[in-house]
Amino acid sequence: MALGRSRRGERHIDYWPGFVDALSTLLLVFVFLLSVFVLAQFVLTQEIGSKDDAMARLQAQIRELTDLLALERASDAETDSQMGALRASLLRLEQERDVLREAAIAVAGPEEIAAAESRSAELARALGQEKDATAQAAAQIAILNQQIAALRRQIAALEEALNISDQKDKESQSRLADLGKRLNVALAQRVQELTRYRSDFFGRLRAILGDRPDVRVVGDRFVFQSEIFFDRAAAQLRGDALPALDKLATALIELEKQIPADLPWVLRVDGHTDDRPISTPLYPSNWELSAARAIAVVQYLAQKGVSPQHLVAAGFGEYQPIDSGSDDEARARNRRIELKLTER
Repeated sequence: MALGRSRRGERHIDYWPGFVDALSTLLLVFVFLLSVFVLAQFVLTQEIGSKDDAMARLQAQIRELTDLLALERASDAETDSQMGALRASLLRLEQERDVLREAAIAVAGPEEIAAAESRSAELARALGQEKDATAQAAAQIAILNQQIAALRRQIAALEEALNISDQKDKESQSRLADLGKRLNVALAQRVQELTRYRSDFFGRLRAILGDRPDVRVVGDRFVFQSEIFFDRAAAQLRGDALPALDKLATALIELEKQIPADLPWVLRVDGHTDDRPISTPLYPSNWELSAARAIAVVQYLAQKGVSPQHLVAAGFGEYQPIDSGSDDEARARNRRIELKLTER
């Protein structure tokens, strides 16, 4: 008893939990912002990749149309060459016809005249064929000119589509960057709000628990020895533990009224055991025992009016010790119930 009075007399303010709380909150904010940045980079990469694929397809179509235009131009040049050759051949035939006519006039023999007339008829037929070929070539040239004009219109439309796509790409990138900034600001505000309510809850819980030596603050968690709530190898709440849980339920109900409904939060109740194995019909392993103890606390708080949406029970068995020793004192510290106010 004298030692207990001496320790209470030497009690001093411990700033370490608040410092750890602020440091852990800052670390959570940094990790969250980094996750948002990575997500934004991934979405932006996907958007840019899709735009690059579309631009590649449009450029391939432009190359195909350019090749087709080059072929049409080559065909046009070939047709012009053919028309030149046909005109030259027509001129030569007309000259030859004139020569034959002059020869027929100069030579009055009937055989020569008949031969000249026959040759003239052949030249006339050949001339008609040449004219028909020239007309067909002219029609083909007109068709090719129409196709070239259509190709030019298609190329202009594709260039305009590319310009519009580039403009939309720039606008989407700008909107994505602005959205990322807004999301970061909103998330930072949410984290700050939850941190403020967590600090208020810690203050209330400290006031409720007082200075009990079997309750410790480790980082952002309240740690209770399991013997406060349960007997050895059992998960039924002890009667002398219910008043403290009633006060905890009252504090949580008040907290639910203060925290905005759109701010996701939960009180996580973690059950832990020591490393001594257990095997009973109810609890085949320490996992079942630790989970059953956490569920018992959560169910009691829910019965007292705390919203089940704000309660989480987790069992860790003996796999998260806070003391690595193997003596009775270390095992007693590892048998614990932890409370943590955190995000959902």
